[in-house]
Amino acid sequence: MTSNAAAGVKFGPVTLAPGISKGNMWTLMYAAFFTIGLLTFVGVGTPYVLNAVLQIPADEQGAVSGSLVFWTEIVAILMFGPIGVMVDRFGRKPLYVAGFLMMGAGYALYPLAGSVNELIVFRILYAIGVATCTGVLATVVTDYPQEASRGKAVALTGFMNGAGVAVLNIVLGGLPKRFADGGLDIVTAGEYTHFIVAGLCALSALIIAIGLKGGRSPQHDERQPAKVIVREALKAATNPRIALAYGAAFIARGDLVILGTFLTLWGTQAGVESGMDLPEATKAGTRIFVLAQSAALLWVVAVVFLLDRFNRVTALACCMGLATVGYLGMGFVSNPLAAADIPLLILLGVGQISAFLGSQALVGQEAPILQRGAVIGGFNTSGAVGILFCSVVGGYLFDTWSPAGPFVLVGAINMIVFIFAIIVRIKSPGRMPGESGGGTVLH
Repeated sequence: MTSNAAAGVKFGPVTLAPGISKGNMWTLMYAAFFTIGLLTFVGVGTPYVLNAVLQIPADEQGAVSGSLVFWTEIVAILMFGPIGVMVDRFGRKPLYVAGFLMMGAGYALYPLAGSVNELIVFRILYAIGVATCTGVLATVVTDYPQEASRGKAVALTGFMNGAGVAVLNIVLGGLPKRFADGGLDIVTAGEYTHFIVAGLCALSALIIAIGLKGGRSPQHDERQPAKVIVREALKAATNPRIALAYGAAFIARGDLVILGTFLTLWGTQAGVESGMDLPEATKAGTRIFVLAQSAALLWVVAVVFLLDRFNRVTALACCMGLATVGYLGMGFVSNPLAAADIPLLILLGVGQISAFLGSQALVGQEAPILQRGAVIGGFNTSGAVGILFCSVVGGYLFDTWSPAGPFVLVGAINMIVFIFAIIVRIKSPGRMPGESGGGTVLH
């Protein structure tokens, strides 16, 4: 290894771990952009399929959407642990490629569903791909930076996540209207849009195969048995800061899914109720989702200041506090398409990105190196359980109480994690960013 590699290559403000090249990091930036951007398109595609293809009544769409997310997260819960073990044993690249191909297959089949049950089957195929891609992405984000730059790396990848969500959803979400304006019927317009998304998944698999670092983690020197990895990863939860990270993941990963699922659905329904045709209402629903994500992008600079300059438990407490305010604020929204409610949508985006990045930075700091993939798998599993709970209960609240119900629910859970973070900060604050000793020892 050259001295330059030992010292770590610089990628903008981020110092890379030994053995990681700029090309590897550029591939990670691409992956961060397209992984989250493409997986969240399902929040745009689902209302379209429910309305145009399956013609589900509006007062049943919340429950159906919640059921689809439920099955997605059942798959995720079953897969995140094994994925965490497999990325430690077999490497990141092959799993990432397989994940993108599975996600693309799910998207290609999604608009061809003839019933809700068929849609669930195709959603499960999509979910296998999503669980694999997000599990590997979280691990690679943890692998690539050196500890002193971890907050910057998390913020940079978070920015690419948000940019992918904003750009891809506004572009792809407008395709059904473009196709419809070109003379296609609304069902065919939706099919063509989903086929394009599937093609982007296949292209992403190819780019990952070329540019991501091969082999196992640069820090993983020994091929440990799977049972050892799992046992040590479970023991890691005795570290109160890892326990807090798992608790934050429970709701932080749910934040984006709930936002993408129910904000887009709420906006689409509001558009239809106001007299828009379905392609235009879909575009309007996508637009408010992108507005929230654009606010999140601009807020990333503030989050990175918190993550690399303050104790990460303190930073996470601040992040969860912002998420609490952002989600509870949606309880005051009556029409998400109204200009008067734009400030609340902006605050929602700020809260969502804060919780996501704060939890990611904390688990990255605390995860033991040799069990990193498995600990990240536990982190993702906790997030999947949170999504499972929030989607089912949120879907019920959406249909029976108010479209704001899922957001109020998420805000209340964010408040609980915020209180938990304050307790951990008092009793077990851990170290400051850049100090030695983290991420290597089980406490």
